[in-house]
Amino acid sequence: MKFRTEIEPQRCNPISHDSRLLMLGSCFTTNIGEQLAIDGFNVTVNPTGVLYNPASIANMLYRASERRHYSHDDLFSDIDGTFHLLDFPNSFRNSDPEELLATGNLRLTELTEVLEGADTLIVTFGTAYVFDLISDGHTVGNCHKLPAQLFQRHRLTCDEIADRWRQLIADHRVIFTVSPIRHTADGLHGNTLSKATLQLAVEQLVEQGAEYFPAYEIMMDDLRDYRFYAADMKHPSETAVEYIYEIFKQRYFTPETLGIADRYRRQFKFSQHRQLL
Repeated sequence: MKFRTEIEPQRCNPISHDSRLLMLGSCFTTNIGEQLAIDGFNVTVNPTGVLYNPASIANMLYRASERRHYSHDDLFSDIDGTFHLLDFPNSFRNSDPEELLATGNLRLTELTEVLEGADTLIVTFGTAYVFDLISDGHTVGNCHKLPAQLFQRHRLTCDEIADRWRQLIADHRVIFTVSPIRHTADGLHGNTLSKATLQLAVEQLVEQGAEYFPAYEIMMDDLRDYRFYAADMKHPSETAVEYIYEIFKQRYFTPETLGIADRYRRQFKFSQHRQLL
C-alpha cells in the first residue's frame, strides 16, 4: 500500500562537473544553485539578481547576448531624486546615476560572459504576472516599491511567454522549472492561474526542444504536507529542498558524477566543521 504520490525520476541528458551552468529566475533557483555549488559544479546563480517573471528574465538574457549596456535613458527618476534600474531587483537604486549605471552594467557584463560560456541554462519561473510602466509600457523586473499608480499589472499569456523564449531555447540547452513557492500577493486563486499559465507555456517550449524538471509537482503532490514548508508556509523547508535536489541528481547525474559530487560535499561539510576547544 502506498501513501504518497511519488515522482519517479526519469533519466535525461546528464550534467557533469565539466558542464557550465547558468541558473536564473525566482529564489527557488538559489536553493538548487547552492546545492550544486556545494557539490562542486561550475554554476553561476542570478548574476543580475532574482527575477520572477518570464518576460523580465528573457529581456535580461537578450540584452546580455546583444551587449546592450544601460544608459541614462534606461533610468527611472523618483520624485525624491533617487534613480532606479527597474529591470533589476529592488536594491538597484541610487542617488548617483553614474554609480547605479556602473553597477547595473557590471552585472550585465557578468551575465554576458557567463551566458557565452554556458552549455546549460536552468530557469525557474515564479509568476506569470508582470508590471508595466504606464509611461512607456516597459515590463519591469521589480517595482522597487514605487507608487502603484505608475504601473499596470497583467498576466502574461502562454503564447506571449513561449514566443519570447523560442529563440533562447534554439540557442541554448534550457531546463525549465516552475517555482513551487506560492505568490500569495496574487491571492490563492490568482496564484493557481499564474502557475497554470507558466506550466502551459513551458509545455509549448518543451515540445520545441526545451526540458522540464518537475520541482512544482514534487512539492505539491509528493511533499503534500505543511511540515515540508518553512515558517512562512510559502517557501519549501530545507528538508524539501534537499529532497527535490535528490530527485534532480537522480535525473541528471551519472554514477560517476554522483561519486564526485559526494566527495565535494564531504569536503564542504568538513570545511564547515569547527573544532571544539
